Amino acid sequence: MSEPKSPTPTPAGDTYKGWVFKWTNYIKGYQRRWFVLSNGLLSYYRTQAEMGHTCRGTINLATATISVDDACNFVISNGGAQTYHLKASCEVERQRWITALELAKAKAARMQAESDDSGDDFSLSSPPAPLGQGSGAQTSEVQSTLRTLGSKMEDLCTCNDLISKHGSALQRSLLELDSLRLTGEAGDKIRQVTERTTLFRITSNAMINVCEDFLALAQAHSKRWQKALQAERDQRVRLEETLEQLAKQHNNLERAFRGAAQSNTAADSKGSAGPGKGEASDEDDDNEFFDAVEEAPEFITVPADPQFHKRSSSNISGFNSEICPDDQSLNEEPLAMNPESPSQELVPTKKRRTCIPDKPNYSLNLWSIMKNCIGKELSKIPMPVNFNEPISMLQRLSEDLEYHELLDKAAKCQSSLEQLCYVAAFSVSSYSTTVHRTGKPFNPLLGETYELDRLRESGYRSLCEQVSHHPPAAAHHAISNRGWTLRQEITVASKFRGKYLSIMPLGTIHAIFEKGNNHYTWKKVTTTVHNIIVGKLWIDQSGEIDVVNHTTGDHCHLKFAPYSYFSRDVPRKVTGVVMDKSDKAHYVLSGTWDEKMELSRVMQSSRGGENGAEGRQKTVYQTLKAREVWRRNPLPEGAEAMYFFTDLALTLNEAEEGVAPTDSRQRPDQRLMEDGRWDEANAEKQRLEEKQRAVRREREREAVSLRAAGQPEEGAPHDNYKALWFEHCEDPTTGEPLHIYKGGYWEAKEQGSWESCPNIF
Repeated sequence: MSEPKSPTPTPAGDTYKGWVFKWTNYIKGYQRRWFVLSNGLLSYYRTQAEMGHTCRGTINLATATISVDDACNFVISNGGAQTYHLKASCEVERQRWITALELAKAKAARMQAESDDSGDDFSLSSPPAPLGQGSGAQTSEVQSTLRTLGSKMEDLCTCNDLISKHGSALQRSLLELDSLRLTGEAGDKIRQVTERTTLFRITSNAMINVCEDFLALAQAHSKRWQKALQAERDQRVRLEETLEQLAKQHNNLERAFRGAAQSNTAADSKGSAGPGKGEASDEDDDNEFFDAVEEAPEFITVPADPQFHKRSSSNISGFNSEICPDDQSLNEEPLAMNPESPSQELVPTKKRRTCIPDKPNYSLNLWSIMKNCIGKELSKIPMPVNFNEPISMLQRLSEDLEYHELLDKAAKCQSSLEQLCYVAAFSVSSYSTTVHRTGKPFNPLLGETYELDRLRESGYRSLCEQVSHHPPAAAHHAISNRGWTLRQEITVASKFRGKYLSIMPLGTIHAIFEKGNNHYTWKKVTTTVHNIIVGKLWIDQSGEIDVVNHTTGDHCHLKFAPYSYFSRDVPRKVTGVVMDKSDKAHYVLSGTWDEKMELSRVMQSSRGGENGAEGRQKTVYQTLKAREVWRRNPLPEGAEAMYFFTDLALTLNEAEEGVAPTDSRQRPDQRLMEDGRWDEANAEKQRLEEKQRAVRREREREAVSLRAAGQPEEGAPHDNYKALWFEHCEDPTTGEPLHIYKGGYWEAKEQGSWESCPNIF
């Protein structure tokens, strides 16, 4: 039996040939046949001379199954009429064929899948616009190369699996040989180890050959990719230059139009800015034009004319609105806290903790979860703490105050528009803690509270209470001695959509400032958790926020761009425009919800950019230089082992004296999870949930008894619970029903009087 060629079929088209014994019938038994493996097809002939004219049979490996009978025999079948029972001369020979067949089968399956999707691949590889035939050819060539590289990578994965398989078999043989006494079986075992070592060497050599081919192919195409990339860059530069020229032509036409209409209305006269605008026209050619925002196509920003910078520095009124000293400092000076602010004088009286126990590396046993579900209702199935992080939803809600300094700055603003910029940045900052936090907070028990007293350190104190269980709702109230109050009631609705989970917070957030009595409201955007079933979890924020000042009518529209694989824009991007009650733009905000936000003063706005998605013209804003208004604080060292908690989050569950007995810090299952005792935490969590159900059933029975006795009651028989520290009423600003803090908590804390608190733990 002749020795076959190299066992590694590399690119499609290479062949693997050799003599193999094939079962024919019970009379002739196994007969030697010449087998040829090429392009995913296994064919055989009686002799090598028949290859040019007579093929005795062919089987497609893409749909075939390959199985091993014993040391030398193996079977190939396509599930139909074709089944080859084959026999190699030795186990090493058989393994060479098995390796080659497995690689060829994997490659054939991929080629078949690519051919089925060839129409879609062709449409994706074609350029969306007639940018030249060279670009389309380069794109097609790159995609073809990527498919070839992907095929090589699949070969590497297959070889890796085979190496692992043979390595395990070799290890077992070595262990058996080590435990074997020197008897007559020693020779057989030694021969077995020798054969398995040879198999392992052959498979390793196959993987090395595939790696060499992969590297050679990548090096061969490296220069082509560099040339294609340079061509794309040159083409992009040409497009940017063309777009810049179009923008300049548009500005010239706009100035000419305003000059012609100058004598008609006073507004047009002010918009053209008189002779000063004419003097600035020669300098417009030096302005740099920025690309449109891909995910927020409503407007385009360009740098303001140098003339506007001069007027800004001399405090002369610009085109769009007058610049007050506060607005000027907002754009021309670095944003920092006032050195005379009370926050610089206050010294923390308590040293907070900076770390918590590391997250245990517990694997999730799905069988244990299923075992606990047997015989129970779906609503009573306990979810293990493996999906949680060791803080409650009330504590997570208190994390909105991570960047309370933005509200402190807003409280000192003289201009309501400037104040609105800080409030809008604060509404974005609350999402920065979610970028790595894929753990689920503990659901609060009904009546559970959480206080965050930072009066001495940061000038504010906060209180949360779980005011409803069906649907779950939490009320939050925070007040600062620096002139602001924050309150909200949040109810969470969620929808499972197969691959991802959409979490939609329902409720309005209110920020009220003593100075000017400005009252702002906004809602939260949708949070999406991707890869729920398979893959690594990751979180995205998408939607729109309207921050409205109900006192002055000013408003800010923020847009959170959803993540797109095909977008060339910055991921997690947020853009917005601050306008007064007459919809005149004053500031443009831009940034990302996980990193920072910047704002730019609008000096001039006009219609006439390229058309948007609905055919409407975009608004072009000429702005001053952008200034940073907010930046995310860096995570503490070792945060990845501490649930990616921030410095504030690490202190939220720190034990404190004097808090209410219903405080989340007192919750036993949450404390056990933080300490790494997850099994005990699961048992305690189940006990607390069952206790809450028993209390609710008792409350329902009391409500039914009151109804039967004809006594008046508030709410439905199943929902007669009243919050302890919050009062249910109608908001006078929005008209929405919500819970507002009625007072008494901090007084009860000073007196240590907690008799009214229920026993929920």
